[in-house]
Amino acid sequence: MKRLLIIYHSQSGSTASLAQAAYRGALTESEIETVLCRAFEADAALLRSSDAVVFATPENFGTMSGGLKDFFDRTYYACIEQQMNLSYALLVSAGNDGSGAVRDVDRICKGYPLKKVATEIVVKGIPDNKALQRCYELGQQLAVGLAFGIY
Repeated sequence: MKRLLIIYHSQSGSTASLAQAAYRGALTESEIETVLCRAFEADAALLRSSDAVVFATPENFGTMSGGLKDFFDRTYYACIEQQMNLSYALLVSAGNDGSGAVRDVDRICKGYPLKKVATEIVVKGIPDNKALQRCYELGQQLAVGLAFGIY
């Protein structure tokens, strides 16, 4: 069974709500195992055993959260030999424009390497129903893509 991993870091709850919406969307595809995991709890073994990943981060000081950066720091060398080339997507809860977080996550993901398969979703301020629906659809899109062998 293919696995979709959703890794997130959240302090205020906004990013957690984005990740949870993507998780609910992915659960609509019963042929895919979907795992929702906090960044501090995720590890290299979990990433290596997955077929695609969604990263969800708040924008902190114009970049990704320290929690997500910590995940990348802990897993990079453990995964580099594998040349995973996993598909990934990105959710950003932004107080500003989110562009720094997007740029920095994308830059790190190129090094693993991971391949971006969807346009990032940047939500400014408190997520509303429209934003949560977009995240739900992204989770669903990745799960269906995995089920059909697209990703």
